Amino acid sequence: MEKIKSLLLKYREILSYLFFGVLTTVVSWATYALFVGALGLPVNTGNILSWVCAVSFAYVTNKLWVFRSRSWAWPTWLKEAAAFFAGRIFSGLVEIGGLPLLMKLGLDQTLFGVEGFAAKVAVSVVVIILNYILSKFLAFRKRKDP
Repeated sequence: MEKIKSLLLKYREILSYLFFGVLTTVVSWATYALFVGALGLPVNTGNILSWVCAVSFAYVTNKLWVFRSRSWAWPTWLKEAAAFFAGRIFSGLVEIGGLPLLMKLGLDQTLFGVEGFAAKVAVSVVVIILNYILSKFLAFRKRKDP
């Protein structure tokens, strides 16, 4: 039991990132299904709106629980927020460009009655990995408060 506890502590950041990453992905997919499936919005519009919802959720969970950044000092918070959102804009562009690209390359199957959902799942995997790297090394790297 002590060995399991030690492993959990050692990998806490990655495990919590994966946990909240799954929740962020659920937010993204659920809002995509809502916007495209229920509201009938075009695929790209629904994708952009679902991205905005997911990024907002991810910022809070990453800051507080994954990377445990507790500082709300203005310069620190501003640097973190700017880096986080810049990283998410980059990965968002990967997602926004990747979804229609994957659909054009043949991953255009309808899943659960939602057009393009197979491509949405595939691009989400790439985005989760990219976001961890950007968050850890760009947005929430350890800084000293001024």
